[in-house]
Amino acid sequence: MRTISRRGLLQTGAAAGVLAATGLPLRAQEAKRGGRMVVGLSGANTSDSWDGRTHSDVFIISAAQGAVFDSLTEVAADGSLVGELATDWEASSDAKTWTFNLRQGVTFHNGKSFGADDVIESLQMHVAEGAKSGAAPLVEPIVEMKKLGEHQVQFVLDAGNADFPYLMSDYHLLIYPAGQIEEAIAQGIGTGLYKNVSLDPGVRWVGQRVDSHYKDGQAGWFDEIEFIAINDNTARMNALLTGQVDAINRIDFKTEQLLRQNPGTRIQEVTGNQHYTFPMLTNVAPFDDVNVRRALKFGINREEMVEKILFGHGQVANDSPIGPANQYMAQLEPIPYDPDQARYHLKQAGMESLSIDLSASSAAFEGAVDAAQLYQASAAAAGININVVQEPADGYWSNVWIKKPWCASYWSGRATEDWMFSSAYQEGVAWNDSQWGAENSERFQSLLLEARAELDSAKRADMYGEMQRILRDDGGVVIPMFANWVQAVSNKIATPETIGNLWQMDNSRLAERWWQA
Repeated sequence: MRTISRRGLLQTGAAAGVLAATGLPLRAQEAKRGGRMVVGLSGANTSDSWDGRTHSDVFIISAAQGAVFDSLTEVAADGSLVGELATDWEASSDAKTWTFNLRQGVTFHNGKSFGADDVIESLQMHVAEGAKSGAAPLVEPIVEMKKLGEHQVQFVLDAGNADFPYLMSDYHLLIYPAGQIEEAIAQGIGTGLYKNVSLDPGVRWVGQRVDSHYKDGQAGWFDEIEFIAINDNTARMNALLTGQVDAINRIDFKTEQLLRQNPGTRIQEVTGNQHYTFPMLTNVAPFDDVNVRRALKFGINREEMVEKILFGHGQVANDSPIGPANQYMAQLEPIPYDPDQARYHLKQAGMESLSIDLSASSAAFEGAVDAAQLYQASAAAAGININVVQEPADGYWSNVWIKKPWCASYWSGRATEDWMFSSAYQEGVAWNDSQWGAENSERFQSLLLEARAELDSAKRADMYGEMQRILRDDGGVVIPMFANWVQAVSNKIATPETIGNLWQMDNSRLAERWWQA
């Protein structure tokens, strides 16, 4: 067994950035304990609970991993990896066996001591029969979980995975108390900086700072946190302008100037891997025909969409989910808007024209319905008739996404290429929203496994580049644009100089990282 050092990781390409196995990033010197922060967030659902397997949007992620619970590792604001409930880790030379040392002296909110059993039971729940966890593809490759001591666990994988410590920071992989997981899900019992006071799903969450914590002096500055569910973007902006809340996510670009003109607020804009998408089910006609998919890719005006939907807060994408914050983003030319090429591919599919439904809702992303209508207009020139179906925001992720053949969606992106591909493009995983598999590209699926175990950075770059080209040319997801994270904060709230770009709202860690000005 060997320890993979920071330098070794960078040399082998085993992580997307510098990996710090121990410690937490230092906070600004002026941060002090006290006060209360109220945040207005979109992405709330009446189905929200403390079951991490079901988490999918910013409201419950910020309350769970961002406040009430911890994971083994944490992606810091600068993109490096730090220990959370794990202090350090080491790997075998083939990256198949990983040993994690766990933090000692940690207790759950009900007083139970944290240890190895909690880690093992918490991970096993994601691969339990019928679990339907978004993190199942991250846990399934673990063929053995060993308790080496009260504060040491070892994971044996079915194949080498150089990114494994990064995967343990996934927001689904919350650590619950062993033997009490059902109770912990019902009551919100974790090891986080804030204990759950109340959760009204789809409405409100309140958390209270615990009396003592292993992150004391480095995070968790407020005495109390309140998240208010405000899914309507106009109501969210008005709540900030009138002082009802201290921060909001996902500002409406159409009314951005109102926020910029207000001297009591400021805009945060962070470039990351967030991408707005139109996934189609490749196992459902007509999307099972690669020429139909290619026609739709030539039928969208990407530049127009970035201009009119993002108002410049982003960049054109090339139908690959690997973004500007990833290590191995390939420099691929996006497919151009070309109605003639779109018509050509329709004819290759045996069609003179095409009529299809596209489901969209503001739940997918701000401006999703407008984006679908822009798509409708540009595709019409190629004989593609898109009927835009406006879906209700509530229940969109359970009733429309991966249920209807073509819809609007978004992804936050992931810190590593394998994490992103494994979550959304590996055959058979729960969140594969285009049902992409070996039938579409055996080469893609084989490269996914090969690249995961490859420790040579140059070889990984070549593999991931080829995978991105396959998705651009043949994939079942139209990805027209990468969108910056744009949110607004009251001047009553202070934030670190570096804001995380993995998820919105400082990697959904605002409850931990921000403080009262």
